[in-house]
Parts: sequence; C-alpha cells; structure tokens
Amino acid sequence: MFPIRDTVPSRHLPVVTWSLIAVNVVVFLYQLALPQGAQEQLILVYGIVPARFTHPAWANSVGFPPESLWPFITSQFLHGGFFHILANMWTLWIFGDNVEDRMGPLRFLSFYLLCGLAAGVLLWMSNPDSQVPTIGASGAIAGVLGAYLRLYPRARIVTLIPIFIIPFFFELPAYFFLGFWFLTQLLNGTFSVGNTAASGVAWWAHVGGFLTGLAVCPVFLRRDRTGPARRHFILPDIPSRVRRQPSDPWE
Repeated sequence: MFPIRDTVPSRHLPVVTWSLIAVNVVVFLYQLALPQGAQEQLILVYGIVPARFTHPAWANSVGFPPESLWPFITSQFLHGGFFHILANMWTLWIFGDNVEDRMGPLRFLSFYLLCGLAAGVLLWMSNPDSQVPTIGASGAIAGVLGAYLRLYPRARIVTLIPIFIIPFFFELPAYFFLGFWFLTQLLNGTFSVGNTAASGVAWWAHVGGFLTGLAVCPVFLRRDRTGPARRHFILPDIPSRVRRQPSDPWE
C-alpha cells in the first residue's frame, strides 16, 4: 500500500515539515556529490552502528571517533538512495503537516527528533552487536504516523494498491491504513531479530518510532488545540415587532 494523500486540511503553513524535507534533500545531494569512499565514511561516522556503542573498545580499534551519541540524531538526515529518500519525504509531506498543525512548529520539531532518537535506541537494543550502519528518517517519520493515528484515527487516506500489477486506488480510514502498516513492521521485525540492519530495513526503528509517537503525542500538543474546535453560534437579531413584552407570562 502506498499513500497518495489524506483528507485533512491543515490550518497553518507546515514550516517545520517543509524545512525538514528541504534539509534532508540538501544533505542527500551533498552525499551524492562525494566520492564513493567519502560517502561510505560519512555513513559509518554519522549513521548508527550498534556495535560502536555496545563495544567501545572495538570501535576505537577500528578507527571510529571517540564515543558520541550524535549519530542517533545525524543518522535521521542521511539516506541510502533515491527511493529511500523519496518514500520517506513523501510520507512526511502527507502526514507531517497535520501533526505540526496540532503541535506548533517548535513542539513538532522536538517531537520529531525525539521519535527519531527513540527509534535509534530500539534499533540498537534489537541488534547490539551489528556492525552494519543504519541511516534514514523513517524512525522519526514513524513517530509522526503514530501521532497522526492518535489525532486523526477516522481521517481518510487515498491509497494506491497494485493488484496483479494494475494500480487501484482506495480511500481507507487512517486507523486501518496505519494499523496495518504498524502490524507489518512488527511482524517483519519479529522475524528478523538478530539481523535487523542487515535485512536492509530497520523494522525495529519503525516500531520504536511509531510507539513513541503514539505515546508522547499528547505532551506536545498545543494547549488550545487539545480538543475539537469549538463552534460558535450567533443568534440573529429579533425584530422589535416580534419581541415579547414584559407583560408576557413567561417573562
């Protein structure tokens, strides 16, 4: 299933969502401009290599920089190819604006980075001895999906589903689309325990980011947007000739 768009309009310009997309694209173009060896070095240093944090002595012996937690943040802005960044940024474009709308720019940025951090930590814990670097914004974006599910469970997601290579479009409720997506990540993560990074997809990073977003979403909401918008009714002015007189029995 591939999301095309949702049916929830945003009320404010999604400044942070657009900025995150721009930063990711600029960093990716910078990656492409580097020689092959420099690209690999960049990914090793700034991506998440679980064994680097589990075995500091090994990390020092093979030339990693001194122990630092920055890769849990910097890895969120690196991508492994055109399809990788396209899929991530498209998903952020569809769902990020509505979540940012409910949180506000600064709260949304903090929420996004926190979800990415939690995703990286769970990735590390799921395969602590792996020497394969993991990169990508999908853990943070999974947190955005978790928040979206909590805020807009009955929104409609226009979804592309290929059936026998023929594309069909369906409008699915958000709780079904996102629930199915999370279930696939959980099952794939369960079946790939011990080989998460090597499988090419950071399933447990997706699970960790999604659950974090689902859990902490209320903490980051705007104080004036925690509930549905209030409706204000204005009573029309009553012409003087039909106004009740003080002598009416119900006055």
